Amino acid sequence: MPVLRRLVFVLCIFGPIAPAWAVAVDTPLDDPLLEARARAIHKQLRCLVCQNQSIEDSNAGLARDLRILVRDRISAGDSDAAAIGYIVERYGDWVLLQPPVKGRTVLLWLGPMLFLLLAVVLILRWYRRRSGVTATAAAAPLSVDEQARLKALLDDREQS
Repeated sequence: MPVLRRLVFVLCIFGPIAPAWAVAVDTPLDDPLLEARARAIHKQLRCLVCQNQSIEDSNAGLARDLRILVRDRISAGDSDAAAIGYIVERYGDWVLLQPPVKGRTVLLWLGPMLFLLLAVVLILRWYRRRSGVTATAAAAPLSVDEQARLKALLDDREQS
């Protein structure tokens, strides 16, 4: 029992001050130029958890891990392109906030324009169909037989 009491005593004394010994996971690099390069890369990479933020702006754990990974690559001597390529190799082009235009991403780049074009075509077809009713009515005159039949139908309608 005395061992357990000592353990509880040590935990009560050192437990509250343990966070003071913790090292921030997201510590910046010592060289300000390398840190600036790392931050520029952080702004180009998408947070895979948040999906609409860069890893620079995200507080997600995975974004923090990616920031550390980028800093490790930069401090190891990688160029910016090599550090970005390392991340893209593992997570794909989707991790880039501005993916390159390639065969696999062409729909991503052209998609909004295709939707806009489709909307314009549908609106024009709707407008032509709506205004086409008056154009077809005046397009062909009635023959003599059709005029007689129409007159008979209208007369029958007036009599009823």
